Amino acid sequence: MRYAQLVVGPAGSGKSTYCAALVRHGDATGRSIKVVNLDPAAEHFDYEPICDIRDLISVDDAMEAEDLHFGPNGGLLFCMEYFIKHPEWLQEQLGDYDEEYILFDCPGQIELYTHLTLMKTFTDNLAGLDFRVCGVFLLDSHFASDTAKFFSGVLVALSTIVNLEIPSLNILTKVDLLNKKQKKQLETFLEPFAELLEHDPVSSSRYGEKYSALNRALAQLIDDYSLVKFIPLDLSDEENISDVLLTIDNAIQFGEDAEVKVKDFDERDPESFDD
Repeated sequence: MRYAQLVVGPAGSGKSTYCAALVRHGDATGRSIKVVNLDPAAEHFDYEPICDIRDLISVDDAMEAEDLHFGPNGGLLFCMEYFIKHPEWLQEQLGDYDEEYILFDCPGQIELYTHLTLMKTFTDNLAGLDFRVCGVFLLDSHFASDTAKFFSGVLVALSTIVNLEIPSLNILTKVDLLNKKQKKQLETFLEPFAELLEHDPVSSSRYGEKYSALNRALAQLIDDYSLVKFIPLDLSDEENISDVLLTIDNAIQFGEDAEVKVKDFDERDPESFDD
C-alpha cells in the first residue's frame, strides 16, 4: 500500500511551499516524504522531485509546437490531457517507490478540479497503482480578509471536493504572514456559515442588495453540504505542521498497518521487585 496527498488550490495559494515544508518536516522527524511535480509550467520549487512531469511534456513544448499554437492556459490543459493519456509513464517513474508517502504538487489552474474530469481520472489511476489518496485544498488566508472573496474560495473548495470524490482536507495557508488582529479574525472563517454574508458590509450595501437572494442561496448551499471546514497552517510552527499531517494521515489510514514497536526489557529476578 502506498499513500499520497493530491495538493491542489488556486495559483499562488502556496502548494509548492507546502510540499517543501512537509519534506523538511519529514527529514527532521525521520519520516520519508517524497514529492512529484505535476505542474508542467513550474519554474522553481524548493524541493527535489522524484518525478517531474516536465520530463514528459512542458507548457513550452505545447506553446512552441507549430501545429498547436496554444497560449499558456491552453498549453497547460493540453499537457495535463497528454499526461493523463499516458499513465504508464508515471507508473514507470514510481516503480521503485513502494510503501512510500508521496505529495503530488498540482497546477493552479482551478478548472482542472472544478469542471473537468482530468484530475478525477488521475485519482482513479492512482487507486489502480495501490495508492490511498487524500485531496489537500489550499487557500491563501488573505482571502479571509474579505467575506465575499472568502466565500468564492469556499465554493471552489466545495466544487473540488465534490468532483474529486476522495477524502479531502481544506487548509488556510500563509497564516505565519498575518498579524495578531488578522489571526484572531481568522477564527471566524475556519467553519463557514451563511450568517457571515449577512454581516458583510459589501453584501449589505445597495450593490449587495441587488444580489442578496443569490448570496443567500450560495451561502445556504455551503450550509446544507457542511463539507467545507478549514484548518489554519503556520509553517513557522512545527507542532501545527504535525497536527495537519496527522489529520491527513488519519484520513488515508496511514500507519495503521505498521507493526507495533515493542521495547525489549531485561528479565529480572522476581525477588528483586521486593527491593
